[in-house]
Amino acid sequence: MCTSLSYRDIHNNVYFGRTLELSMELPYQLAYFPAGEVFRSTVEGRAPLDYQGRHGVLAITMPERAPAPGLQAVPADFKVLEGMNEQGLSFSLLAYPSSQGGAHGTRLTQTLLSASDLGSWTLSQFDSVAQVKEALSTQSVSMVKLAILGGVESPFHYVVHDRTGASIVIEFANGRQQVYDNPVGVMTNGPEFNWHLTNLNNYTFLSNVDQSQANFGNFHARQPDSGIATAGLPGSNTSVGRFIRAVYYAQHTMPVDDPDEAVCALAHIMNNFDRPRGATVAASHGEGGLDLESMGGDQTGVTTEYTSWTSLSDLQRGRFFVRDYQSLNYVQFDLNWLRKQSAPAIVPLARFSKLAGDHSSVLANPLQ
Repeated sequence: MCTSLSYRDIHNNVYFGRTLELSMELPYQLAYFPAGEVFRSTVEGRAPLDYQGRHGVLAITMPERAPAPGLQAVPADFKVLEGMNEQGLSFSLLAYPSSQGGAHGTRLTQTLLSASDLGSWTLSQFDSVAQVKEALSTQSVSMVKLAILGGVESPFHYVVHDRTGASIVIEFANGRQQVYDNPVGVMTNGPEFNWHLTNLNNYTFLSNVDQSQANFGNFHARQPDSGIATAGLPGSNTSVGRFIRAVYYAQHTMPVDDPDEAVCALAHIMNNFDRPRGATVAASHGEGGLDLESMGGDQTGVTTEYTSWTSLSDLQRGRFFVRDYQSLNYVQFDLNWLRKQSAPAIVPLARFSKLAGDHSSVLANPLQ
């Protein structure tokens, strides 16, 4: 239901892409938070944690609670699902329903960061993955119940990348926070990250070189087409299968010289993970737990997971691209252009559906 990966060009510049899949549309908002923005993270029973942003942040966000008549949302209500900052640091939230607790055993006097605020905290405060790792060694994070998801504890894990190519995965299991270095720059969903790395040991035979001829006894076999190298890739859209395919395409897609061509190459990679409605449908709703893939059906009543949106991040140039399910093309936003904005800007992602090109000015001035 989510696939993320990094790709490098010939100059070793880093580009990051991800998809988000669910079976229903949620009220995604594209937001820009300028440097100096003050955030507050609250955990029930603890003093709030306040932090002021050092960097401008561009992000796809979700409201913390469902819209209600007469209740005016403020910037702090919008939680970061995907985004990047001016220093080329990216943050992504990916579904991980087996996530279990975190920080419940901390001292009552210790200030906690809500997991819902990991995105704004990470992107507004830090320059690099190394800084985030160091900060997490002392800052406790609490899994909180999410009203918009029916009151379940944050069923996610989180990935952070920077423009050096460094990457970490942040997971919570058995009441403990785990921060893993990510040597492949890829993440999907469950099982836990270390399991995916172990599973890679089963795919040492993979190569992008087509072995198109072979002898079987006195018979000489010859492939009539190219592409046999991918025959060993898992074919399913499961998290396990997508992880292997993402590693393969990130590893073997040809590096290019021009950054615009690199963004285009990344878009081609992410096309491999674009899922149309109906490709798989839910047989029935499971018993117990949280099935994020079956949170709701479409107007036909069929529960089918599909790619709500795909985003691309040019971490070197500070450019962010996104397209939704209704769109063939990407819209672009330039963090360097947005730096001149002194106030937060929040616009429904649907506003940019079916459009293309640079829309930084529309995000900054939505009424124009």
